[in-house]
Amino acid sequence: MKRNNNTMMQYFEWYLPNNCNLWQNLIKMAPQLKKMGINMLWLPPACKGAAGINDTGYGVYDLYDLGEFNQKGSVRTKYGTKDEYIAAIRALQLEDIQVLADIVLNHRMGADEMQDIIAYKINPSNRNEVLGDYRTISAWTKYNFEGRNNVYSDFKLDWSHFTSIDYDNIAKENGIFRFYGKHFSNEVDKELGNYDYLMGCDVDFNNLDTVDDLNSWGKWFLTQTNVDGFRLDAVKHIRSSFYKKWLAELKTTFNKDLYTVGEYFSVNIDSLLNYLDYNEQVDSLFDVPLHDHFKQASESNGQYDMSKIFEDTLVDRRPSKAVTFIDNHDTEPGQSLESWVKDWFRPLAYSMIMLREKGIPCIFYGDYYGIPAKNIPDMKDFLDTLLAVRKNMAYGEQRDYLDHHNIIGWTREGDYYHQDSGLAVILSDGEGGSKQMNVGKNLANCCLYDCTGNVREPVYVDKDGNGIFYVNGGSVSVWIKKDNMYNL
Repeated sequence: MKRNNNTMMQYFEWYLPNNCNLWQNLIKMAPQLKKMGINMLWLPPACKGAAGINDTGYGVYDLYDLGEFNQKGSVRTKYGTKDEYIAAIRALQLEDIQVLADIVLNHRMGADEMQDIIAYKINPSNRNEVLGDYRTISAWTKYNFEGRNNVYSDFKLDWSHFTSIDYDNIAKENGIFRFYGKHFSNEVDKELGNYDYLMGCDVDFNNLDTVDDLNSWGKWFLTQTNVDGFRLDAVKHIRSSFYKKWLAELKTTFNKDLYTVGEYFSVNIDSLLNYLDYNEQVDSLFDVPLHDHFKQASESNGQYDMSKIFEDTLVDRRPSKAVTFIDNHDTEPGQSLESWVKDWFRPLAYSMIMLREKGIPCIFYGDYYGIPAKNIPDMKDFLDTLLAVRKNMAYGEQRDYLDHHNIIGWTREGDYYHQDSGLAVILSDGEGGSKQMNVGKNLANCCLYDCTGNVREPVYVDKDGNGIFYVNGGSVSVWIKKDNMYNL
């Protein structure tokens, strides 16, 4: 049975203009995305944010407002209205593209009223340490959602539904203030002692009323949108048993296999593996260790050992659970997790996530369309080439040639279902060179060409599938059958 490769795309970046009409654009783009080979699309958070049309979606104010009510200065969100959001989802699904909704349940922002609360100040470098005695603070913790006026839910939030906040309005002081009688969960990442608190009003997942409302919201959201799965924001800060139960209940209620990818932003591979071992409901995590390897290699001036680029990454240790990526909205320049892979290395990195056998690659909107706000050009032409190669030729058994400090490569033998499929990839983070590799029987006795255009001369493959493949310094070459060059 013919099965094409899965390819995900993150269809937004941080600096999109607030009048970009993203949902409307997606309705028009759905057929083109399908043609490109995208079959999984990660959409930005659709809920109303504290900054209204200027909110990227991660400063969630009201989960039940998808761009339907006049709150925070507008009806629509940065990306459009609720009707446009649902229409975009339908348009994508008609093209057999799975839609993943980004959901942000860890925190809330933009409260409507302040409350006086007894709280302790916490050491931000060691969240297990209390600094001094408890005191009364004044904090923005009351959410009335008056613009929605009880439509869909009459549940209101106050300080009792949170564990902590980052500002005391009485002392005009920033910090982490944990509320009296509240405790951080021990089912979170142990960075900084305990990484339960991230930002804003930190949702208390030990509060049964809060959890009940989130369970109700999940069912409401899935009924309203019929999305195919979720991108789970900030999972290392959320009590891990919450998503285990929340996802299981949704799947049972709707009898639907929801695909989920979690954002557990840590370079510690063991932390990612432990989370996956505990929470079998989460299908995958983003491969942050691999992203970190790409960043290090891009900054090493050819001194990074490319033979070890995949060691202790998720795609190496748990490939069936890995979503590989180069950068995202958090790691792009100017953002909270800025760790941008240098531009010269990005073609090499994309080749390593898109043309190998394991992992689901995620293409970043900011790479495909550019990031004008940061003067970062697009990689559209190069990515279109790799997308076409992944869709049509990156199949079959993989042979690795990860045996050199600078120059590494691999081949794919192709399969029966994709005509003339198979390829050879060779890349170098240092000087150029060559490597003998075997492409298998499907491409034996063939003339192969570098579809990137970096190397002009063809490579001739002998009757046993052997060829000597070339690469220029600091670049990548992708070798495919000549006839396929005209289909890219």
